[in-house]
This record gives sequence, C-alpha cells and structure tokens, in this order.
Amino acid sequence: MATLRELRDRIRSVNSTKKITKAQELIATSQITKAQARVAAAKPYADEMQDVMERLAAASSLDHPMLRERESGRVAAILVVTSDRGMAGGYNHNVLKKAAELERMLKDVGYEVVRYITGNKGVIHYRFRDMDVAGAWTGWSQKPSWEETHDVRRHMIDGFMAGSEDSAKWREGLNGPEGQAVRGFDQVHVVYTQFVSMLSQEAHVHQLLPIEPVLEEFEYEQKSMLEQTGAVHPDMSFEPDPDTLMTELLPTYVSRSLYSIFLEASAAESASRRTAMKNATDNATDLANNLSREANQARQAKITQEITEIIGGAGALSGSGESD
Repeated sequence: MATLRELRDRIRSVNSTKKITKAQELIATSQITKAQARVAAAKPYADEMQDVMERLAAASSLDHPMLRERESGRVAAILVVTSDRGMAGGYNHNVLKKAAELERMLKDVGYEVVRYITGNKGVIHYRFRDMDVAGAWTGWSQKPSWEETHDVRRHMIDGFMAGSEDSAKWREGLNGPEGQAVRGFDQVHVVYTQFVSMLSQEAHVHQLLPIEPVLEEFEYEQKSMLEQTGAVHPDMSFEPDPDTLMTELLPTYVSRSLYSIFLEASAAESASRRTAMKNATDNATDLANNLSREANQARQAKITQEITEIIGGAGALSGSGESD
C-alpha cells in the first residue's frame, strides 16, 4: 500500500494534469466556435457556386475531363487530412484507418496508390512505417486559410488534369527535387473527418475527381418563376455558352469543394479535441477523488495506530507502577 506522502504527491500530479486538460478543453471549445464561423462565412459563396454549377450541368453537354472516368486510369491519389497536433482522441486514428481501407480497396481493383498528407500527425504516421508519401502540407490544420491551402488544392487539380500519362508542375510541399515535374494521377480521393455534431465526428471518404458520378446523377428541376413565398426568381442565360463556362468554373468549383473539406475537418478536429480533453479532465477528477479517499483512509489508519500505541504505552506504564 502506498504511503501517505506518495499519495499526496500523486494527488498533486493529477491535479496539475487536470489543469492542463481543462485549459485545453476551454481552448478547443473556443476554436470550435471560430471554425464554425469560418464554415458559415464560406457557405454563401459555396451555395451560390453550387447553384450555378447545377444550372450549367443542366444546360451543358457535360463533356469535360473532370466529369469523365478514365477507362485506362491506373493511378489513384489519396489525400489524407489529419491534424498537426495530438490530444484529439481517435481523430487521427480513425482517418488513417479509413485511408488504409481505401488504399487496400483501390489496390485490389488494380490501381497504383499515391499518398498525399495534410497535418503533421499523418506525416509522422507514414514516416514511422517507412511508407512513401508524394507530398505533405502541415501547419494549418487548425486554421486553414485560402492562401495556405493553395498548393495542395492546385496540385490535386493539376495532377488529375495531367493524368498518369503526363506530369504536373512542382509545387511547395511535394516530395522530390524542386522544379521537377511530378507524375499525375487519374482519380483523387479525400479521406477526412466529417463534423456531425459536438459529440460526433466520423471519418469519411469523398471522391473529389472525377466528379462525373455527382453531376450525372443530378436531375435539374426548373424552378417556378413564382414560388410559395411569392419571390420572383429570374431565369439564367449564359454568356459565353454553358460548355465554355463549365470548363472555366469546374476547377474553381473543385478547389472550393476541397477548401470546404479542410474547414469542416478543422471544426471536427476541435470538437474531437474538446471531447478528449473533457474526458481526460473528468478522469483526472475521479482519480484525484479516489486518491484523496485513499489518503484519508491512510491518515485515519495512521492516527488510529498512534492512538492505539499511546493507549498501549499508558497501560504498560500503569501496570508497571502497580507492580512496584
């Protein structure tokens, strides 16, 4: 059984850890609010872009490389979105597990897989296992900005447009000699964490390119000029023609979609870290209470033993006095 001094030292240690986890919980809570604000700020533009692309999809021939599955495609790129920091529970583990499952599935159907990583934790994971990574971008998983994510977004688009038969230009974050062209790919899959709620975040796989399955299955329904609200929605005419606009806007649409994924992953990371730190704080509180209870029992046992020794000593002295 631990001594009273050892128990008190452990209580102090646990309480110190509890202060750290509580501070991290509060920081993560504030970061969730900021992340949700960034998602909300980007939503109007994303909604308007979605509406325009849906109208273009209905009016155009849908004849664009980004909308077609390549029959001879043999290289698939997987972009794994992880965090730069730890203490986020199973956030990174779930994403990396989902990425491994996707990689096995693609290899089973004959694809060569090329890995791209965002977030330092993903880089460490693959480096520790001596697994090749074609490119990595770190430092902004918690607060992704349009400028900081530019290189990864552009490379996903340029690499797909080049295809496995050609190469894309070198960008910051890609492994390999600076300035040397990088081989392209025929598919782009993104593995990230969806923000479901403050208590629930799920690892998810999204096929970013080609986007043919999304637009082909979409059936555009012409809205009435007068809806139930009575508001008038003017019809759209496109200048230049819809096919030309589709060609120009699709890269922007894909880039914006990928940026939205980064924003959502940031909110999910903060929520996962908040949950993990709250659980750690609660566990530290329970442990400190148990140790305090054990320390009190040890202290009471020590006091009882001392009282027993005093009574026993007094009895021995009185017994020796009577014998004299």
